[in-house]
Amino acid sequence: MIASRTERLLGIILLSVAAIVTLLPLISMFSAALQPADRNPTGLTWPTDPQWGNFATAFETGHVWQLMGSSLVIVLGVVPLSLVAATLAGFALGSLQVRFGRGILVFFVLGLTIPFEALIIPLYYQAQSMGTVNTPWAVIFPLIGLYMPFGVFWMRAHFINVPRELSEAARVDGASLWREFRSIQLPLAAPALSALAILLFIWTWNQFLLPVVLIADPLQRTVAGALTFFQGQYSLSIPLLNAGALIIITPAVLLFLVFQRQFIRALVQGAVKG
Repeated sequence: MIASRTERLLGIILLSVAAIVTLLPLISMFSAALQPADRNPTGLTWPTDPQWGNFATAFETGHVWQLMGSSLVIVLGVVPLSLVAATLAGFALGSLQVRFGRGILVFFVLGLTIPFEALIIPLYYQAQSMGTVNTPWAVIFPLIGLYMPFGVFWMRAHFINVPRELSEAARVDGASLWREFRSIQLPLAAPALSALAILLFIWTWNQFLLPVVLIADPLQRTVAGALTFFQGQYSLSIPLLNAGALIIITPAVLLFLVFQRQFIRALVQGAVKG
Protein backbone atom coordinates (compact mmCIF):
# COMPACT_ATOMS: atom_id res chain seq x y z
CA MET A 1 0.00 0.00 0.00
CA ILE A 2 1.54 3.26 -1.21
CA ALA A 3 0.55 6.47 0.55
CA SER A 4 0.14 9.68 -1.41
CA ARG A 5 2.15 12.79 -0.71
CA THR A 6 -0.85 14.40 0.97
CA GLU A 7 -1.33 11.41 3.26
CA ARG A 8 2.35 11.40 4.22
CA LEU A 9 2.27 15.13 4.92
CA LEU A 10 -0.88 14.77 7.01
CA GLY A 11 0.72 11.91 8.95
CA ILE A 12 3.82 14.00 9.66
CA ILE A 13 1.68 16.90 10.88
CA LEU A 14 -0.41 14.68 13.17
CA LEU A 15 2.67 12.97 14.60
CA SER A 16 4.33 16.35 15.17
CA VAL A 17 1.28 17.67 17.02
CA ALA A 18 1.10 14.49 19.13
CA ALA A 19 4.81 14.74 19.97
CA ILE A 20 4.47 18.40 21.00
CA VAL A 21 1.40 17.71 23.15
CA THR A 22 3.21 14.79 24.82
CA LEU A 23 6.63 16.36 25.34
CA LEU A 24 5.61 19.91 26.25
CA PRO A 25 4.35 19.02 29.78
CA LEU A 26 7.53 17.01 30.44
CA ILE A 27 9.71 19.88 29.26
CA SER A 28 7.73 22.27 31.46
CA MET A 29 8.19 19.96 34.46
CA PHE A 30 11.91 19.65 33.76
CA SER A 31 12.43 23.41 33.54
CA ALA A 32 10.37 23.95 36.71
CA ALA A 33 12.42 21.32 38.55
CA LEU A 34 15.62 23.30 37.88
CA GLN A 35 14.31 26.51 39.42
CA PRO A 36 15.37 27.53 42.95
CA ALA A 37 13.47 25.50 45.55
CA ASP A 38 12.00 28.59 47.21
CA ARG A 39 10.56 29.99 44.00
CA ASN A 40 7.25 29.23 42.29
CA PRO A 41 7.96 29.15 38.54
CA THR A 42 5.39 30.50 36.12
CA GLY A 43 5.33 29.53 32.48
CA LEU A 44 7.96 27.68 30.51
CA THR A 45 11.24 29.43 31.24
CA TRP A 46 14.75 27.98 31.42
CA PRO A 47 16.53 29.06 34.64
CA THR A 48 19.71 31.12 34.38
CA ASP A 49 21.25 29.06 37.19
CA PRO A 50 19.87 25.49 36.96
CA GLN A 51 19.53 23.87 40.37
CA TRP A 52 20.48 20.28 39.54
CA GLY A 53 20.71 19.56 43.24
CA ASN A 54 16.89 19.69 43.42
CA PHE A 55 16.78 16.12 42.12
CA ALA A 56 19.05 14.88 44.90
CA THR A 57 17.05 16.83 47.49
CA ALA A 58 13.75 15.49 46.15
CA PHE A 59 15.14 11.94 46.09
CA GLU A 60 16.16 12.19 49.74
CA THR A 61 13.18 14.17 51.02
CA GLY A 62 10.66 11.91 49.31
CA HIS A 63 12.35 8.70 50.52
CA VAL A 64 12.22 7.61 46.90
CA TRP A 65 14.72 4.76 47.24
CA GLN A 66 12.78 3.09 50.06
CA LEU A 67 9.45 3.60 48.29
CA MET A 68 10.89 2.12 45.10
CA GLY A 69 11.60 -1.03 47.09
CA SER A 70 8.02 -1.10 48.39
CA SER A 71 6.69 -0.55 44.87
CA LEU A 72 8.87 -3.35 43.54
CA VAL A 73 7.44 -5.77 46.11
CA ILE A 74 3.90 -4.87 45.08
CA VAL A 75 4.77 -5.06 41.37
CA LEU A 76 6.34 -8.51 41.78
CA GLY A 77 3.19 -9.64 43.56
CA VAL A 78 0.72 -8.18 41.08
CA VAL A 79 2.21 -8.52 37.60
CA PRO A 80 3.21 -12.25 37.49
CA LEU A 81 -0.02 -13.48 39.12
CA SER A 82 -2.14 -11.24 36.91
CA LEU A 83 -0.36 -12.47 33.78
CA VAL A 84 -0.86 -16.13 34.70
CA ALA A 85 -4.55 -15.72 35.56
CA ALA A 86 -5.31 -13.52 32.52
CA THR A 87 -3.47 -15.85 30.14
CA LEU A 88 -5.24 -18.99 31.34
CA ALA A 89 -8.65 -17.32 31.29
CA GLY A 90 -8.00 -15.68 27.93
CA PHE A 91 -6.92 -19.01 26.43
CA ALA A 92 -10.04 -20.72 27.75
CA LEU A 93 -12.37 -18.03 26.41
CA GLY A 94 -10.54 -17.54 23.11
CA SER A 95 -9.49 -21.03 22.06
CA LEU A 96 -11.64 -23.54 23.96
CA GLN A 97 -15.34 -24.16 23.64
CA VAL A 98 -16.15 -23.12 27.19
CA ARG A 99 -19.75 -23.44 28.27
CA PHE A 100 -21.32 -20.03 28.90
CA GLY A 101 -18.10 -18.49 27.57
CA ARG A 102 -19.88 -15.51 26.03
CA GLY A 103 -21.69 -14.75 29.25
CA ILE A 104 -18.44 -14.98 31.21
CA LEU A 105 -16.83 -12.57 28.75
CA VAL A 106 -19.69 -10.10 29.19
CA PHE A 107 -19.21 -10.40 32.95
CA PHE A 108 -15.54 -9.45 32.58
CA VAL A 109 -16.37 -6.57 30.23
CA LEU A 110 -18.86 -5.22 32.77
CA GLY A 111 -15.99 -5.17 35.24
CA LEU A 112 -14.31 -2.53 33.07
CA THR A 113 -17.24 -0.17 33.64
CA ILE A 114 -16.99 -0.10 37.46
CA PRO A 115 -15.40 3.13 38.72
CA PHE A 116 -12.28 2.32 40.70
CA GLU A 117 -13.00 4.97 43.32
CA ALA A 118 -16.38 3.35 44.11
CA LEU A 119 -14.60 0.23 45.40
CA ILE A 120 -12.23 1.88 47.87
CA ILE A 121 -14.44 1.62 50.95
CA PRO A 122 -15.59 -1.99 50.32
CA LEU A 123 -11.98 -2.98 49.66
CA TYR A 124 -10.89 -1.44 52.94
CA TYR A 125 -13.43 -3.37 54.98
CA GLN A 126 -12.62 -6.57 53.10
CA ALA A 127 -8.90 -6.12 53.73
CA GLN A 128 -9.66 -5.40 57.37
CA SER A 129 -11.64 -8.63 57.70
CA MET A 130 -8.79 -10.57 56.04
CA GLY A 131 -6.17 -8.98 58.30
CA THR A 132 -4.13 -7.59 55.40
CA VAL A 133 -4.49 -3.88 56.18
CA ASN A 134 -1.12 -2.09 56.42
CA THR A 135 0.59 -4.90 54.48
CA PRO A 136 1.53 -5.14 50.77
CA TRP A 137 -1.13 -7.84 50.35
CA ALA A 138 -3.80 -5.22 51.00
CA VAL A 139 -2.79 -3.66 47.68
CA ILE A 140 -1.69 -6.79 45.78
CA PHE A 141 -4.95 -8.75 46.08
CA PRO A 142 -7.29 -5.90 45.02
CA LEU A 143 -5.08 -4.88 42.11
CA ILE A 144 -5.01 -8.42 40.74
CA GLY A 145 -8.80 -8.47 40.80
CA LEU A 146 -9.13 -4.98 39.35
CA TYR A 147 -6.77 -5.80 36.47
CA MET A 148 -8.47 -9.08 35.59
CA PRO A 149 -11.24 -7.71 33.33
CA PHE A 150 -8.81 -5.87 31.09
CA GLY A 151 -6.18 -8.63 31.23
CA VAL A 152 -8.63 -11.38 30.28
CA PHE A 153 -10.15 -9.27 27.51
CA TRP A 154 -6.67 -8.45 26.18
CA MET A 155 -5.44 -12.05 26.12
CA ARG A 156 -8.70 -13.38 24.69
CA ALA A 157 -8.35 -10.92 21.81
CA HIS A 158 -5.02 -12.59 21.01
CA PHE A 159 -6.02 -16.23 21.39
CA ILE A 160 -9.21 -15.84 19.38
CA ASN A 161 -7.10 -14.79 16.38
CA VAL A 162 -4.85 -17.85 16.52
CA PRO A 163 -5.84 -20.18 13.64
CA ARG A 164 -7.65 -23.26 14.90
CA GLU A 165 -5.66 -25.31 12.41
CA LEU A 166 -2.68 -25.08 14.76
CA SER A 167 -4.65 -26.66 17.59
CA GLU A 168 -6.05 -29.34 15.32
CA ALA A 169 -2.58 -30.18 14.00
CA ALA A 170 -1.25 -30.44 17.55
CA ARG A 171 -4.08 -32.79 18.54
CA VAL A 172 -3.44 -34.96 15.48
CA ASP A 173 0.21 -35.24 16.51
CA GLY A 174 -0.91 -36.47 19.92
CA ALA A 175 -0.22 -33.32 21.95
CA SER A 176 -2.26 -32.85 25.11
CA LEU A 177 -4.08 -29.62 25.85
CA TRP A 178 -1.37 -28.55 28.30
CA ARG A 179 1.39 -29.39 25.79
CA GLU A 180 -0.39 -27.37 23.11
CA PHE A 181 -0.77 -24.43 25.46
CA ARG A 182 2.83 -24.54 26.64
CA SER A 183 4.61 -25.29 23.33
CA ILE A 184 2.41 -23.55 20.77
CA GLN A 185 0.06 -21.00 22.30
CA LEU A 186 2.43 -19.36 24.79
CA PRO A 187 5.25 -18.64 22.28
CA LEU A 188 2.72 -17.08 19.92
CA ALA A 189 1.33 -14.98 22.78
CA ALA A 190 4.72 -13.49 23.70
CA PRO A 191 4.02 -10.03 22.16
CA ALA A 192 0.60 -9.78 23.82
CA LEU A 193 2.05 -10.93 27.16
CA SER A 194 4.92 -8.43 26.92
CA ALA A 195 2.55 -5.55 26.19
CA LEU A 196 0.21 -6.56 29.02
CA ALA A 197 3.14 -6.86 31.42
CA ILE A 198 4.26 -3.31 30.54
CA LEU A 199 0.77 -1.92 31.12
CA LEU A 200 0.37 -3.74 34.43
CA PHE A 201 3.79 -2.55 35.59
CA ILE A 202 3.02 1.09 34.77
CA TRP A 203 -0.43 0.97 36.38
CA THR A 204 0.91 -0.68 39.54
CA TRP A 205 4.01 1.52 39.76
CA ASN A 206 1.89 4.67 39.51
CA GLN A 207 -0.84 3.42 41.88
CA PHE A 208 -1.50 6.07 44.49
CA LEU A 209 -5.02 6.00 45.95
CA LEU A 210 -5.20 2.34 47.01
CA PRO A 211 -1.89 2.29 48.98
CA VAL A 212 -2.76 5.59 50.68
CA VAL A 213 -6.07 4.17 51.92
CA LEU A 214 -4.96 0.64 52.83
CA ILE A 215 -1.41 1.23 54.15
CA ALA A 216 -0.92 3.60 57.07
CA ASP A 217 2.89 3.70 57.00
CA PRO A 218 3.90 6.21 54.27
CA LEU A 219 7.20 4.38 53.74
CA GLN A 220 5.42 1.13 52.83
CA ARG A 221 3.37 2.58 49.99
CA THR A 222 4.14 2.79 46.29
CA VAL A 223 6.65 5.25 44.92
CA ALA A 224 3.86 7.60 43.82
CA GLY A 225 3.29 8.24 47.52
CA ALA A 226 6.62 10.06 47.64
CA LEU A 227 4.80 13.16 46.44
CA THR A 228 2.96 13.34 49.77
CA PHE A 229 6.26 14.02 51.56
CA PHE A 230 6.41 17.44 49.87
CA GLN A 231 3.33 18.56 51.79
CA GLY A 232 4.08 20.60 54.85
CA GLN A 233 7.69 21.65 54.89
CA TYR A 234 7.89 21.76 51.09
CA SER A 235 4.25 22.40 50.37
CA LEU A 236 5.06 25.49 48.30
CA SER A 237 8.17 24.09 46.65
CA ILE A 238 6.95 23.49 43.11
CA PRO A 239 10.50 22.80 41.83
CA LEU A 240 11.05 19.96 44.31
CA LEU A 241 7.60 18.56 43.56
CA ASN A 242 8.36 18.49 39.83
CA ALA A 243 11.79 16.97 40.46
CA GLY A 244 10.21 14.21 42.53
CA ALA A 245 7.56 13.55 39.88
CA LEU A 246 10.22 13.22 37.17
CA ILE A 247 12.20 10.77 39.29
CA ILE A 248 9.09 8.67 39.88
CA ILE A 249 8.08 8.35 36.20
CA THR A 250 11.62 7.62 34.97
CA PRO A 251 11.53 3.80 35.54
CA ALA A 252 8.21 3.46 33.72
CA VAL A 253 9.45 5.54 30.78
CA LEU A 254 12.68 3.54 30.54
CA LEU A 255 10.76 0.26 30.64
CA PHE A 256 8.51 1.38 27.81
CA LEU A 257 11.46 2.56 25.71
CA VAL A 258 13.24 -0.77 26.15
CA PHE A 259 10.20 -2.89 25.26
CA GLN A 260 8.46 -0.55 22.83
CA ARG A 261 8.94 -2.91 19.89
CA GLN A 262 7.11 -5.72 21.68
CA PHE A 263 4.36 -3.32 22.74
CA ILE A 264 3.80 -1.99 19.21
CA ARG A 265 3.97 -5.51 17.77
CA ALA A 266 1.19 -6.62 20.11
CA LEU A 267 -0.98 -3.64 19.16
CA VAL A 268 -0.69 -4.19 15.41
CA GLN A 269 -0.88 -7.98 15.56
CA GLY A 270 -4.21 -8.71 13.98
CA ALA A 271 -3.70 -12.37 13.10
CA VAL A 272 -1.20 -15.17 13.29
CA LYS A 273 0.00 -16.48 9.99
CA GLY A 274 1.42 -19.95 9.69
